[in-house]
Amino acid sequence: MTESTAAPTKVVLRTDELVAGYLPGVNILNGASIDVHEGELIGIIGPNGAGKSTLLKAIFGQVGIRGGGVYLQGEEITSLKADKLVTKGVGMVPQNNNVFPTLTIQENLEMGLFQRPKAFEERFDFVVQLFPELAKRRAQRAGSLSGGERQMVAMSRALMMDPSVLLLDEPSAGLSPVRQDETFLRIAQINRAGVSVLMVEQNARRCLQICDRGYVLDQGRDAYTGTGRELLDDPKVTELYLGTLAKDVDAERAAAKRPELD
Repeated sequence: MTESTAAPTKVVLRTDELVAGYLPGVNILNGASIDVHEGELIGIIGPNGAGKSTLLKAIFGQVGIRGGGVYLQGEEITSLKADKLVTKGVGMVPQNNNVFPTLTIQENLEMGLFQRPKAFEERFDFVVQLFPELAKRRAQRAGSLSGGERQMVAMSRALMMDPSVLLLDEPSAGLSPVRQDETFLRIAQINRAGVSVLMVEQNARRCLQICDRGYVLDQGRDAYTGTGRELLDDPKVTELYLGTLAKDVDAERAAAKRPELD
């Protein structure tokens, strides 16, 4: 296992030997241990069925945890409900159904701040510094937006509660290569604004190119970890994981020559 040489910083989010699953007696996570330090952008990659999305859902109280624990700023938050986690500083952007299509952009952002409605203007000013186009289109219905634009609104809504850590589940899924690149740039912007990010991503190479550290999940465990560059340069990681995942990305890029819907 490759170890990062980065100087240690405060751990914002940690999972310790997490065991979790959807069905009785069937575990998807089998001892996953992940650390997110203050200010870090962490990428989670791995083959299909490795437990990547399940890890985020377990952290966010959406999957039954059968062993291990989840800790935020040193406080145990294992199995807390989503509304409690949001209040404590955990934001989550799911892969699918991540906006309210019949509501306007502004109304979507208001939904993200329903626990603190009086702070709307302050937080809206923050998100439009990251995404200026939201200010111009705040009255537009989210259902009329492209896939990439919906992802922008979903991330902005999660930021309304001023999270200390943001969980992103496959943010580039279903987007064209151009929209994927835009999304990764936005994620880097969010991270530079002071939000720690834990991102599960199908585009393994692009993910590792922008993240501070990465984890490779395999069969519900963290099989490899290191800086993004270390994992990209690790022959074993390339052979076992990046080769297969890269073929999927290449297929998506080939599809970009056809008309895009987003």
